[in-house]
Amino acid sequence: MTSQAQQAESEGLRPWLLSSSPKSRGQARLGRAYIGWLAFRSNALAMIGLGIVVTLVVVAIFAPLIAPYDPNAQILADRLQFFSAQHWFGTDELGRDILSRIIHGARLTLYIVVLVAVIAAPIGLLVGTTAGYLGGWVDAVLMRITDIFLAFPKLVLALALVSALGPGIENAIIAIAITSWPPYARIARAETITIRNSDFISAVRLQGAGRLRIIWSHIVPLCTSSLIVRVTLDMAGIILIAAGLGFLGLGAQPPLPEWGAMISSGRKVLLDQWWVATVPGIAIFIVSLGFNLLGDGLRDVLDPKSGGQG
Repeated sequence: MTSQAQQAESEGLRPWLLSSSPKSRGQARLGRAYIGWLAFRSNALAMIGLGIVVTLVVVAIFAPLIAPYDPNAQILADRLQFFSAQHWFGTDELGRDILSRIIHGARLTLYIVVLVAVIAAPIGLLVGTTAGYLGGWVDAVLMRITDIFLAFPKLVLALALVSALGPGIENAIIAIAITSWPPYARIARAETITIRNSDFISAVRLQGAGRLRIIWSHIVPLCTSSLIVRVTLDMAGIILIAAGLGFLGLGAQPPLPEWGAMISSGRKVLLDQWWVATVPGIAIFIVSLGFNLLGDGLRDVLDPKSGGQG
């Protein structure tokens, strides 16, 4: 009886979400979100990407419960062991369990990705919408500053900034965020230019809304979907830059189980004990692939030009 009631409720909820004449703003938003989810769910690769990202988040949250060993526990008698029932991914040159370090390294990876996105995306959105809406000398100044940052490869600029700030995961996050915001500013500016002369913006302006209110309340929300897609696609690059800094000793410092630093320590024994560097490299590859697949799926759903929910 309970299953029949749930089925009836489900059969009644779907038409309500797909209604062509929603009775409230909330119903309209939920309907758009549901249509977007249906489009996203039909993309098998996007669902694989979502599964990888969700797995990363779950592993990062429950790392102390999932990891079989302390990631920093050194047992020299077990150093450089191959895959076994005790150590599924073997051990490194100090006898530390590689699987446990990979699991705890997921926390660092997620920590870096989230903080960089939280710092860089709002900066790029603010700069781009301001430049696109105000135009004139403000646009020229902000875009020339953006061009200066875009003129340097991200990794090279991040290396210079970390060298100036000093090694460490916090300084690496700051450096990556500083190098990541310019593309977001470009996207937000292009979106703003296309909508700043729209009829609804003119109507809001005639009602007495100021520039700040127009930018914050009407332009920023319209630029958010494109920015979300770009941020998701850029997360793979952020992971690779963070791993590169860790590999060079400028990112997370020992004994933190950062994947790039693990590859760096494993290169010394790469020919004989290949798994020490290969396993964290595979982890970087899988997570980067997951974010790319997720970003492609979100682009299909959120980009109106691609036939998604827009």
